[in-house]
Amino acid sequence: MLNPGQCILYSGGAAGVEEFFGDLAESFGIEEVNYSFEGHQTERVRGVRVLTSQELMLKDVSLTYVSKLMRREYTRAPLFRKVLQSICWQVSSGDQIFVVGTIQLDNTVKGGTGWGAEFAKICNKPLFVFDQARSSWFIWKKDVWVATEKPVIDSPKFTATGTRFLEDNSRLAVQGLFERSFSR
Repeated sequence: MLNPGQCILYSGGAAGVEEFFGDLAESFGIEEVNYSFEGHQTERVRGVRVLTSQELMLKDVSLTYVSKLMRREYTRAPLFRKVLQSICWQVSSGDQIFVVGTIQLDNTVKGGTGWGAEFAKICNKPLFVFDQARSSWFIWKKDVWVATEKPVIDSPKFTATGTRFLEDNSRLAVQGLFERSFSR
């Protein structure tokens, strides 16, 4: 078990999964870094780190590449690009990545959350997804999702992202993840 006082949660502080992870992190005494940018609204105010334009550009991504990789069209709006860039900061900062959402038939995760999972794959980081529809945890192994019973956070620097529409089964799964991973 990790000492929560030596851990950092990297996230975006958005409503839903990120907010819930942040609430748990705070209750366990875990430090938070919630990446944001000017004009971005977050639910978490603890540990907000506003990225400068220059910092965002360090994580710039081709929207054409992301659309092709994710097999869907994304808006070209500047705000969306900044969201993708801030997700890159989140994933780059953590040594272990936790996502809550829905794994689709093409092995991507549904919605904007999917970019965090895909970037974790690109960075070859340990990636866990709680699939709300199947009510199960999965780990990415080489090129396939493998069901896993009870993952644990075993790195002091971890990242969490996911859907804004958090369901009760996900709350229980994330609560269990924290209880298995940290001593109080």
